[in-house]
Amino acid sequence: MALDVRVVREGVIAGLIGAAAVAVWFLLFDAIQGVPLRTPAVLWATLVQRLPSPVGVAPAIGPVLGYTAIHVGAFVLFGVVTAVLVAAAEREPPMLLVLLIFFAAFEVFFLALVTFLARPILGLLAWWAILIGNFLAAVSMLGYFVFWHRGLARTLLGRWVEVIREGTVAGAIGALTVAVWFLAYDTMKGRPFSTPALLGLALFEGLRQPQFLEVRLDVVLGYTVLHFAAFALFGVVVAALLMAAEWEPRVLLGLFIIFLCFELFFLGFVSALDEALVGALGWWNVAIANLLAAVAMLTYFFFGHRSLGARLLERWTED
Repeated sequence: MALDVRVVREGVIAGLIGAAAVAVWFLLFDAIQGVPLRTPAVLWATLVQRLPSPVGVAPAIGPVLGYTAIHVGAFVLFGVVTAVLVAAAEREPPMLLVLLIFFAAFEVFFLALVTFLARPILGLLAWWAILIGNFLAAVSMLGYFVFWHRGLARTLLGRWVEVIREGTVAGAIGALTVAVWFLAYDTMKGRPFSTPALLGLALFEGLRQPQFLEVRLDVVLGYTVLHFAAFALFGVVVAALLMAAEWEPRVLLGLFIIFLCFELFFLGFVSALDEALVGALGWWNVAIANLLAAVAMLTYFFFGHRSLGARLLERWTED
């Protein structure tokens, strides 16, 4: 019984963390757009009151509190089920697959709910904002469970726990470096945040004419989340290569190819969206930002793997 109480408590806390992550995200999103608390009011009007169109719905305390109660209750229930699956995975590791499927199903369920039952809100709430809110909730909840079940994580993932940690930190360093560079560049041009706004509008809303750019902080915030997530993923890939290099130092040669591809990928990605974006951003501006990020990340990795260079040289001379 004590174990059951602990599991339920963990699930409730995890659910509250996930609910808070989504709530804070949409609170910021709505406040930046100048309509605080619009999202819960619109969702209440669409899902509960079944209004045919939420256009013109004004935020009010009653609907906001009502939707918040549903929101928190749903996340708490999801958290408790997740906690039960985590506890089961500690006894039977194959249950981890069920846990991952459950998380994926939760994400798909929410998107399906919005798409089929609340289609009208997609004209008011950006699809990418909904995705980011769910992503932040999932990451927050998984982070909580990993923190309290580090033994399970290490048993199931082994050295990958350290790889993920190292890669995430390196990715954050690289993302921050690029963000600071673009902020300085935009500020010197007299248009702070214009670069993330341009990239965000091109990616999220299909902007192809930079001359019509309007710096919107909600888009800047959304692009920033995506920016850090992409760098974290790249950092984990590099950290995985470094783990392999601990066994075979010559893998480091592949690492340099990865970073070269990293330099070219972003410029190619922007070019694929529209050539005009490259002209508006400045290819040299993008190249410098990526170069600074690569140097910052490699410096971080160097301090954690100082012996690899000497081992590579030693292995090379042996052959």
